[in-house]
Amino acid sequence: METDGNIKSQLADLQGQIERVTFSNEENGYTIAKVKVYGRRELVTVVGNIVCPTPGEIIKMKGEWSNHPKFGEQFKLAYYKTTVPASVHGIEKYLGSGLIKGIGPVMAKRIVKLFGEATLDVIEADIQKLVEVPGIGNKRIGMISLAWEEQKEIRSVMLFLQTHGVSSGYATKIYKQYKNESIAVVQENPYRLAHDIFGIGFVTADKIAQKLGFDKNSPLRAEAGILYVLHQLSDEGHVFYPNDPLIEKANEILEVEPGVLSDSIIRLEAEKKIVVETVDAPNGPVEAVYLAKYHLSENQAATRLKGLQDAPKGVRSIDAAKAVAWVQGQLVMTLAAKQVEAVMAAATNKVLVITGGPGTGKTTIIRAILKIFSAITKHILLAAPTGRAAKRMSEATGHEAKTLHRLLEYSMQKGGFQKNEDHPLDCELIVVDEASMIDLILMHHLLKAIPKPATLILVGDVDQLPSVGAGNVLKDVIASGVIPVVELNEIFRQAQESSIIINAHRINKGNMPDTRPRKDLTDFYFVEKEDPEEALQMIIKLVKERIPAQFGLDAIDHIQVLTPMNRGVVGTGNLNTALQAALNPGEGGVLRGGRTFRIGDKVMQIKNDYDREVFNGDIGRIAAIDDEAQEVTVAIDGRPVVYEFADLDELVLAYGVSIHKSQGSEYPAIVIPVMIQHYIMLQRNLLYTGVTRGKKLVVLVGTKKALGIAVRNNKTIARNTYLAQRLAKNVVQRRGVERVRIQASSLDLE
Repeated sequence: METDGNIKSQLADLQGQIERVTFSNEENGYTIAKVKVYGRRELVTVVGNIVCPTPGEIIKMKGEWSNHPKFGEQFKLAYYKTTVPASVHGIEKYLGSGLIKGIGPVMAKRIVKLFGEATLDVIEADIQKLVEVPGIGNKRIGMISLAWEEQKEIRSVMLFLQTHGVSSGYATKIYKQYKNESIAVVQENPYRLAHDIFGIGFVTADKIAQKLGFDKNSPLRAEAGILYVLHQLSDEGHVFYPNDPLIEKANEILEVEPGVLSDSIIRLEAEKKIVVETVDAPNGPVEAVYLAKYHLSENQAATRLKGLQDAPKGVRSIDAAKAVAWVQGQLVMTLAAKQVEAVMAAATNKVLVITGGPGTGKTTIIRAILKIFSAITKHILLAAPTGRAAKRMSEATGHEAKTLHRLLEYSMQKGGFQKNEDHPLDCELIVVDEASMIDLILMHHLLKAIPKPATLILVGDVDQLPSVGAGNVLKDVIASGVIPVVELNEIFRQAQESSIIINAHRINKGNMPDTRPRKDLTDFYFVEKEDPEEALQMIIKLVKERIPAQFGLDAIDHIQVLTPMNRGVVGTGNLNTALQAALNPGEGGVLRGGRTFRIGDKVMQIKNDYDREVFNGDIGRIAAIDDEAQEVTVAIDGRPVVYEFADLDELVLAYGVSIHKSQGSEYPAIVIPVMIQHYIMLQRNLLYTGVTRGKKLVVLVGTKKALGIAVRNNKTIARNTYLAQRLAKNVVQRRGVERVRIQASSLDLE
């Protein structure tokens, strides 16, 4: 690292051996390490940016001494160089630190005991000698050899990237993606990193590019910038974005010459990476810019949904009225008028939407529909967007339900969804629950796989938050007026015994929830706290002590804190730090990205990982940490899922999660902070979604003022979509719920 010689000469020199790493943030390399310095009895605290600090390494440093008011004497690092250890103690510490997959502290002790100071030379030049060590066979030697070579290459990649502005935490991922081509790829086109590697965005790639000398007005930079902005907007839910505002947003980030971005849009369209289409908007036609996959998905979803609706039924015809009478006898219950309407609509239509809030009888309707269709076909499929929603659907109906990804047989190795128009699902009826969570891409793939003769029933609550992914599918399908819809609005008597359900509906109608204490209803509470720090302490007390003591619930498995935001005192970040300290304290664990993961921690997957079959929002508990194999095992829905240390950025602590991430899940008890500090996120559908996640208990902590803001704010952020219009296009007559009566003999209901 080059620097001014005079400045460097004024700094103090220090050399020692890293004994332990107290803290290391992989995102920026910031490290706090304890270093053994010759001639000093106490370990020296060193702070600064170090690439992959490893206990046992010899570190030569230049920096300044300082005295921290709380932590005492520290050496602030300015420049450093590391070398491999030479002493037996240092080598043992170095190998046992987890640096090499296949060698943990116990194995490191055995190896160093046999080879002493020559250990590293043996691994480098004559690794087969390790077979002399008890417990090491040829398989482990192969693992160690591969890991040794990889860590050398990774370190060279790290050092290169560090000088060009990328954090050390992504070096392993970059190496796994590009192997020995890593440095060449970064030098040729650093913008590839933003597309290819989870966690590296355009901003980081752009910093690298600038350090490598890429021109600010480079076409490569402008094209990458446009794609970056479109991806960011899709993360906000937009399927397309108008051309002029898109260019304005891109220019805020890129600050390029006029015309550069317009030219880039033309090139990207020619390369078929984007599609530009004129669409109708409330204020007149606009030039809509789509990422290519969203344009294809929206067009195909509209075409296939209309095609499915218009195709002949595969199952034998059903006398809807007689079917309703029969199923009520089978279920030993009388259906309400809206439930009868929904069951009749399911019996007579190819595509149907059933929507309604909690306690309006959606599950009973699904059970009735399944009973009727089971009398004439075995080819019935049930699905939901998430594992938890699918599990709830199975428990409620007694029929197997799968996640949509599992139903469509997604496989990364085989190139995506295996079920499609060429290999369709074997079904004559498919019922999809929690349909508000289905994003446009997933809907496109689902519709590709449904055979034309099948009946599709979408069940969901349109007033919930829309999907995490781009689109607003359920709302758009309803708004099109093309697909029959049954809206449930009656709360059933048993549901009226729940304050959670009553208050959820009050919130959804724009009314304040009833927070008065009641002896007959004890499942909804409001705890008033104005100061965020006091609210945080109350949340900890509720989760750790009061709710478990009063309701007999487990603090980690049964109680979930849901919050509107990620930042702030009661945002997900700070909540998780505080709740982990309260519920699962202790030493050790794995430090990644400034987070410590310990055995017993509640964690959440934050991206779809099709290889592991875990998806964005899935929650589990850390069951095991293997330092030697560098693996963490997480139990998710009773299934062990293994992560390498390098992939732990796919996980976050989940003692507190955002309300957005809680969609499709249900928890015995939930605690929700509702604070003025969350003003920007205080929206009716957000609060409504959060409250409806609670099964037995909901506790709100905050202020009445914040609660009022949320209840009154029904101005949800509009998403740019065109699915409703595409569905309605060229439809001469809007279809209502058809009342088709057929011969009773066509269905054996006896």
